[in-house]
Amino acid sequence: MSNSQALEFNFPSLHIGVAEYDEGPTGATVFYFPNGATAAVDARGGATASFNTERLRLGYDRPTLYAVCFAGGGTYGLEATSGVLAELFALRKYRTDWASIPTVCGAVVYDFRGRQTHTYPDKELGCAAFRNARSGSFPLGARGAGRFVHAGKFFGPSHMERTGQGGAFAQIGPTRIAAFTVVNAVGALVDRSGTVMCGNLDPATGRRARFGDDVRHGVASRTSGHLPLSAPAEGNTTLTLIATNQQIGYHELQRMAIQVHASMARAIDPFHTQSDGDLLFAITTSEVLNPALGADDLTIMASELAWDAVLASVPRSTTGP
Repeated sequence: MSNSQALEFNFPSLHIGVAEYDEGPTGATVFYFPNGATAAVDARGGATASFNTERLRLGYDRPTLYAVCFAGGGTYGLEATSGVLAELFALRKYRTDWASIPTVCGAVVYDFRGRQTHTYPDKELGCAAFRNARSGSFPLGARGAGRFVHAGKFFGPSHMERTGQGGAFAQIGPTRIAAFTVVNAVGALVDRSGTVMCGNLDPATGRRARFGDDVRHGVASRTSGHLPLSAPAEGNTTLTLIATNQQIGYHELQRMAIQVHASMARAIDPFHTQSDGDLLFAITTSEVLNPALGADDLTIMASELAWDAVLASVPRSTTGP
């Protein structure tokens, strides 16, 4: 594997597990909430593929969500979510009464680009990722659903670079908030100084181009020989999950999902294109009240953490599968 870094954090009511098929390479990342959570979702871009996300649009304030599964494999990888359901079914001793059936959601990235195999995250891999779930640690870089993903493809696949999954965490008083993302984007990754950190890499010069700087003057800049004339690569998605333990209502969660997702355009340039299938979950375990930290403040903090998470998705080494 190309990266063994991990984010260590303190959020006991959130468990995270990963599992991978090295022969792909591909993988899955599971977020498990043992006591349930309330959730909202924001889907953008032109190519989302997800499981049961419509359930989150019904506006329930009850903690009905128990797990979210991110996986590679494109639409085929949605099978991994069935593995998470199977594990929860067993954990609940195969009860079939209405109250015992959990809400589980899933979403996938297309990770077949650049590999010759057809291996994808299946039910067995979803089961393994769930069984591996623990609190306090999130593997960074080319791990889990981010096992074989790339960014910076606006000028064609030859300009892309490896990314992975990234995370960030903060605590303000009793409030915990975390951001996790799997970055497989058309856009390049940009830091707070405006420097391109990953993607849009010219293999001839080693220069990383900033989309806005090089394209804003029109098509002429792309036909002058400075940049290749190429359509953006299809098959892209950035998946993000924002989690907090602070009690907020569904409406506030939905606004958080929208606002944080919009803010991520600062870190991924461009974002939400017709070639992307971006999706963000906003989740609360509703364990604490914190009158000193309003919903707007919480959302702003989540937006900054999402930017940090994007930057943390870049593997330290991109050698090997």
